[in-house]
Amino acid sequence: MFAAVLIKKGESGQTVELTQLDEAQLVEGDVTVDVEFSTLNYKDALAITGKSPVVRKFPMVPGIDFAGVVRHSSHADWKAGDHVILNGWGVGETHWGGLAQRARVNGNWLIPLPAGLSSRQAMAIGTAGYTASLCVEALLRHGLKPDQGEVLVTGATGGVGSFAVALLSKLGFGVAAATGKAAEGEYLKQLGARTIIDRAELAAAGKPLQKERWAGVVDSVGSHTLANACAQTRYGGAVAACGLAQGMDFPASVAPFILRGVSLLGVDSVMAPKPPRLAAWQRLARDLAPASLNLIATEIGLAQAIPTAADLLQGKVRGRVVVNVNA
Repeated sequence: MFAAVLIKKGESGQTVELTQLDEAQLVEGDVTVDVEFSTLNYKDALAITGKSPVVRKFPMVPGIDFAGVVRHSSHADWKAGDHVILNGWGVGETHWGGLAQRARVNGNWLIPLPAGLSSRQAMAIGTAGYTASLCVEALLRHGLKPDQGEVLVTGATGGVGSFAVALLSKLGFGVAAATGKAAEGEYLKQLGARTIIDRAELAAAGKPLQKERWAGVVDSVGSHTLANACAQTRYGGAVAACGLAQGMDFPASVAPFILRGVSLLGVDSVMAPKPPRLAAWQRLARDLAPASLNLIATEIGLAQAIPTAADLLQGKVRGRVVVNVNA
């Protein structure tokens, strides 16, 4: 038997509880993993609270991330004792996820734990850090260089934003961090932000073209924030878009793209193939200082995942939430 967060749906609606499951109840897969650490992401919080129809199959163990040790494997790439990470692939949405002490998954979805990282550190990074790294890689492929000007990071105190600030500053970029939490300015400067701006400057409807401010942008917010970020990006700059915390809409015009040559780079972390995943994780293992991880991550036990989900959606959580599933 093992502990798991389980979401069920009945005639009266969705319920969620911490329960005990038997290994025989695990869903299909060719690798069974003893989970050591998982995380609580925005998507996990939506699933647990039922605020958005994230879960596509019931019952469901949420958790889009996990790190642990292979227990059993019939997959050619993995053997018992291997340390692995999983991010995305619909886990926690259509396939049982990581907020449990055990998981069974498709071995093609796993990658090896990078040398130099512990399972806890990997989950302090999690999908948020991995997504931030994909965004940074996208900007670098576009040709962005530190001498071209400041890079804006929206949602900067969130998981993706925090890691984007840390990674970009490590690469020598001047980073402007947009946040609605004025009290977190010192935290963002510790991560490497040079400038702190109020997210209210970006959150409302704006002009199609605005003063050129940013050489590049990492946006995890969407909606008016993304539209304004594009409108403020300098000629030939690029915007990496990966989230929708403000909304899925994009109330913008084509003006930045056809008059300033701005590039909008879509970044997907869920179904990304293995090569960019490995490259993103290699950058994280190489460039993130342990001190940054300590600043960004807070640890909770598995039983705390359910109440913490509501706090995350209400904006009461800074950075990353690591879940010790065995605590």
